[in-house]
Amino acid sequence: MRGVEAVVVALLIGILSSINADTDPADASALNILYTSLNSPQQLTKWNASGGNPCGESWKGITCSGSRVTEINISGLGLSGNMGYQLDKLTSVTTFDISNNNLVNQIPYQLPPNVQRLNLAGNGFTAGLPYSISQMTSLKYLNISHNQIQGQVTVPFTSLTALSTLDFSFNSMTGDLPQSFQSLTSMTNMYLQNNKFTGNIDVLGNLPLENLNIENNQFSGWIPEQLKKIHLQSSGNLFKSVAAPPPPPGSPPARRPNVNPKSGDTSSSLHTEGSEGNGGGGNKSGVGAGAIAGIIISVLVVGVIIALFIIKRRSREPSTDIEKHDNQPFAPVASQQSQEMKSAQSSSMTSTINMETPVVIDLKPPPVDDLKSEDEDDVSTPPAPPPKKANKAPKNAKLYSIADLQIATDSFSADNRIGEGTIGCVYRAQLDDGQVLAVKKINSSSLSNSKDFVEVVSEISRLDHPNVSELIGYCFEHEQHFLVYELHQNGSLHESLHLLDGQSKALTWNNRVKIALGAARALEYLHEVCSPSVIHKNFKSANILLDMEFNAHLSDCGLASLVPEPDQASGYNAPEVSMSGQYTIKSDVYSFGVVMLELLSGRIPFDSSRPRMEKSLVRWATPQLHDIDALAKMVDPALDGHYPVKSLSRYADVIALCVQPEPEFRPPMSEVVESLVRYGGLKDERRHFVLVVQLSSKTALCHNRKIEDEISHS
Repeated sequence: MRGVEAVVVALLIGILSSINADTDPADASALNILYTSLNSPQQLTKWNASGGNPCGESWKGITCSGSRVTEINISGLGLSGNMGYQLDKLTSVTTFDISNNNLVNQIPYQLPPNVQRLNLAGNGFTAGLPYSISQMTSLKYLNISHNQIQGQVTVPFTSLTALSTLDFSFNSMTGDLPQSFQSLTSMTNMYLQNNKFTGNIDVLGNLPLENLNIENNQFSGWIPEQLKKIHLQSSGNLFKSVAAPPPPPGSPPARRPNVNPKSGDTSSSLHTEGSEGNGGGGNKSGVGAGAIAGIIISVLVVGVIIALFIIKRRSREPSTDIEKHDNQPFAPVASQQSQEMKSAQSSSMTSTINMETPVVIDLKPPPVDDLKSEDEDDVSTPPAPPPKKANKAPKNAKLYSIADLQIATDSFSADNRIGEGTIGCVYRAQLDDGQVLAVKKINSSSLSNSKDFVEVVSEISRLDHPNVSELIGYCFEHEQHFLVYELHQNGSLHESLHLLDGQSKALTWNNRVKIALGAARALEYLHEVCSPSVIHKNFKSANILLDMEFNAHLSDCGLASLVPEPDQASGYNAPEVSMSGQYTIKSDVYSFGVVMLELLSGRIPFDSSRPRMEKSLVRWATPQLHDIDALAKMVDPALDGHYPVKSLSRYADVIALCVQPEPEFRPPMSEVVESLVRYGGLKDERRHFVLVVQLSSKTALCHNRKIEDEISHS
């Protein structure tokens, strides 16, 4: 008995010690920040803004194992605010449920990295999933349903092989399903209903699904046969009502993993009829293998003959007769061949373009209505996907030949070289008519082919804003690619601040605020007017060009796909970019804050020649932005004290918000624009506030140059 009593006492001591264990400091600190970020709600009983012992004091919704927090369940408590920026420190948390609250901000990048159950449903989130979710290899359950998330799914799911339940339902997600879904080898329950997904669902065909809800989307094509054997809900889509066409001869049969409900084994369920019987030599059907092979060969031969007959007949018929055959069983095969012939003809036409004389081409895509088949009931070919962007039709862009550009730049001479950027060199070009332009020669390493280049040109030509550099034309010839822009005589902001001694003196305080405001409006247009949003990815002072009135013109817009890996030493990249390489509109906001610091201090973002604590401009300046005395010492000496102190302080407040290390705390560019207009050192702030109200429409705010100039010169 004494031995049993000793064991019981030891167990009680262990239980009591675990209950009263001091919480890991990193876990406690993360919960302190979470509590503060949620506006210190009374619903979270026993929680503290600093200190405390979550495990020992039984904080509401917190479960621990020893000194580590393992579960956070604070669902449905009417919480507001955001989730803070240290949840990634909670490395032992396996369940995180903050669903059905009022957290309308962006989902933070910092989330518990080893979580197995993540529930963020019902909070009103609008931005997409953070990239960090793609690295949660232990994740088994992910629920972001009943939010307002828009846009395409850009997070890769390649590493989420343990994920078994995925709920994206009741959002506004668009685009095709990501191909990385095919890596979800443990997926049994998927809920995608009530979104705006398009394309087909073939990527789901070989997943071990048991329940799939894809109702009320815009999916098209055919439902894979494998998915018809599970609990499938698919109404409210554009699926074909007839059977899918047979696969091409020689294609392997579609197969679906056989799920053993007890073991979860996903081994193949295919068995040959001859695999049963004594010694494997019997055949229960009584049909020999030779007979089966003969039947299959006969069917294939007949199919090939019919296909050849139809193809030959089509080649002799006019186009109107060909269209009449679209409802025939073999239409997809013939349709594919027809498309290949059209593609070959298009390539041939492209190669015969006369590049010696510049021509004007209209890059406007065909109207959406033209993408539809003439026969609305056509069931042989899937409908064409909708255009990816909803921006207005692009403007005309002029196609130049290399010969024209060589003459205009004196064979791209060093004397005409006016700059070198991340993706290529820029040359001054003077045309025969006296027009002076800037020609950007794209590095061959940034671009793989001319097709991608023309797509980039089409995207750039859609941009239309007075603070965005205007694309005049382009050239692609002999595997070389050029963009032709308007030339701004005052060069770049980087040159004015850091390279030209006399020019920096011309940048008065009002000029600097004007430049910041123009650049802010350019980003506001890209982020909040363009649909979908355009991420700049390479926002820096060298890409802010100035005209003779010091109006800012942002260059390299729409070239994000050509920008190589981030330069970690540039000083412009947000912390999350340095960690993950992923750019967002919030990383653009951070880069804008760095440029504002350049305008304020006259320093470059990263200066290796300065003392260790002053190398990074953001790290050196941030602690001083709210100290008026220290702030005055930070100001560019070129200003010689000529600036309004009140305006300087408010300018610094905007910087502090933009360079927050946590992206969810950075403001949208529309708020930055409003702050610069209201507090930018303008003479009559009340008058400017009235003008801002008059410009409540973002489009008017971006495009009304007359009122913009009135604001800038008041």
